[in-house]
Amino acid sequence: MDFVTGCSNLLLSNSIANLQEKVRYKVHSFRNAAVILEQPEYIGQFVELYEILESITEEELIRTHESYGQTEIERTPKSISVAINKLLKDRFTELDWSPESAIFQDSNYRGDTWRLDFAKKDISIEVGFNHSSVIAWNLIKPVLASELNHVEKAIQTQIGVIITVTEEMQSKGGFDSAIGVYEKYLDFLKPLRNLLTSPLLIIGIEAPETFEIKVEQYAPRKKIGVVVRL
Repeated sequence: MDFVTGCSNLLLSNSIANLQEKVRYKVHSFRNAAVILEQPEYIGQFVELYEILESITEEELIRTHESYGQTEIERTPKSISVAINKLLKDRFTELDWSPESAIFQDSNYRGDTWRLDFAKKDISIEVGFNHSSVIAWNLIKPVLASELNHVEKAIQTQIGVIITVTEEMQSKGGFDSAIGVYEKYLDFLKPLRNLLTSPLLIIGIEAPETFEIKVEQYAPRKKIGVVVRL
């Protein structure tokens, strides 16, 4: 049984055992990332990654999203991205993944441009819900973290993971139409193949089955995302 089939079977069995609908996702393996992650030296980090993804339920997404507007409704985010980011950060940091990990030691290469969202031992992770214009850079950053460089490194990983959303999630999750989605990340892999020398696992979070986000104009310059249960 291959890596993706195994993950799908695990997700299916967990969904049957748990009445709360779990977040679903697609996986694409670039440069044999999936095969490499099955090796003994990486399996611990791989298990943590997928346990984190499969621990998030759609009800938890709803509760987290709506919590921002409990005291003031105008604080409700437009998309579900804020809730996803919070839950991922909470889960990863609980398992001692380093958040906002700088790639380089040199202070000239700091800030969002030169950091990854999470890193631990051999794996670096970038959560990419931002504009499609930075897809290429989001793909390159884990490679910079994995390869030797003339600039002194702060981390030295082996495999990169990109977590993004599918086109359907973009539409049903209240995301901006200009964000980089899973399908676009896959399109970039072919022309960038010679630059992307490290294994990459691309994960696309799929649209929820029990709800969607309806974007409403709350005020002249303020849109909020309202949960609509299906």
